Amino acid sequence: MSYNLFLLAFVLGITGAFHYGLQVSIINSPAEYIQSFIRETWLKRYGFSPSAEMMTLMWSFIVSIYSIGGLLGSSSAGYLSVRFGRKKALLLANIPALLGAALMGLSRLCGSFEMIMAGRLFSGVCGGLAQNVHIMYAGECAPRKLRGLIAITASTSIATGKFIGFALGLREVLGVEALWPVLLAANAVPALVQLLTLPFFPDSPRYLLIDRKDKEGCIKAVKQLWGEGDHVAEIDDMLSEQKAIGGEKAKGVWDLLRDRAVRWQLLTLFLVVSCMQLIGASVVYSYAYSIFTKAGIPPSQTHYVSLGVGTAEILSTVLCGFLIDRAGRRTLLWKTYTVMALALGLLTVTLSLQDSYFWVPYCSVALVFIFIMSFGIGPGAVVCPLITEIFIQSYRPTAYVFNGVTNWIQLFVLGLVFPFIVEGLGNFCFIIFLTYCLSMAIFVLLVLPETKGKSMLQVMEEFNRLNYRGKRGQAALQQSNCSVVTVTRL
Repeated sequence: MSYNLFLLAFVLGITGAFHYGLQVSIINSPAEYIQSFIRETWLKRYGFSPSAEMMTLMWSFIVSIYSIGGLLGSSSAGYLSVRFGRKKALLLANIPALLGAALMGLSRLCGSFEMIMAGRLFSGVCGGLAQNVHIMYAGECAPRKLRGLIAITASTSIATGKFIGFALGLREVLGVEALWPVLLAANAVPALVQLLTLPFFPDSPRYLLIDRKDKEGCIKAVKQLWGEGDHVAEIDDMLSEQKAIGGEKAKGVWDLLRDRAVRWQLLTLFLVVSCMQLIGASVVYSYAYSIFTKAGIPPSQTHYVSLGVGTAEILSTVLCGFLIDRAGRRTLLWKTYTVMALALGLLTVTLSLQDSYFWVPYCSVALVFIFIMSFGIGPGAVVCPLITEIFIQSYRPTAYVFNGVTNWIQLFVLGLVFPFIVEGLGNFCFIIFLTYCLSMAIFVLLVLPETKGKSMLQVMEEFNRLNYRGKRGQAALQQSNCSVVTVTRL
């Protein structure tokens, strides 16, 4: 196997999913300095200081506008990836990244906190677009036996982005008042690197063959990415999928929602992939600081603890890369969902007894790391190849749009509602996420077909048994199976 495939996975991650992880974590460290800058700028402009309510509103807007940008970027991912191809769409994502970095980096020099808001919006557009196209591009470029490993590099990129964001925010690096504009503009570096390196790689072989009908370009891309060898079987799979689609253009969101042929794929996409916010990872992260403080870690050292948490997430996604094509997607998902549910249940107990025994806080710390590593080994990584595998080419871009829009909306809503949930339920807020994890473990175990080592058409046949159940569906199922068999024998 050519090393070019792994080099492409690295280049894709530089601005793709990495950018999302970086922007999620990098805003935390300079929060105090940015709010001080807003107060000073407001005082110079209007002659009086802003009220506490106005400061809270503006800071909340700076944080949440990233999600609005992400929603816009995700909404455009399907159109751009079909119209221009996966590679050009990802290159286009670097434009709002550079624009956002420039606006935030020059905001203090220009005396404008509005530039920070605009920069966060453009960064969100990049994050929403690049994350979706990255996962789709990586999954389509990999051969069947490496599809899971290559697609999971997107999850590793997210975890690495979070880690780098925390590391750059340390006082020893860029986390000081004089350098916060440089910290916010740091995402310009990976954007420039990708603009200089990605053009040397081909577009997705599946996109070239199925969407563009460029067989020569597909074969050339396969040889460049996979090396010289016998790739006839893989190309035949792509040709079979092309024939099965029958020249249909990329489907829209309305087609995805109403078409019976993808009913259970859509349900799987929504429950297992799009509802990632209901797992409770962001909640555990928010509680982690108080948990570590209770365990005796000084508040001044919490930033370094964040690096430890980030390292654990990176290592767990790497471990998943070695396991996913051996254990399978379905096995990893239901087992890790179960472990996460148990960890959340025990964490509810230990947080309630936090002050009762000296050893209970240490149990809470251990449970946090168990939860984070289970998330990284399971849903945090496994969902990356899942969308590519359960949808055929005509539905795939729209499926990524649906996933991205749903995820960003949930992120925005949960960010608004979560403080009230915590205020009302306290430590028992984990019960909500525990219920979801346990429900998903049962759903995956009983419903989700295994996709490991299967072609897209084989996975489609597995889902057809769910989509066409009952007497009315039998005729449609038989017709679908016949067409698939005829195609795969070409």
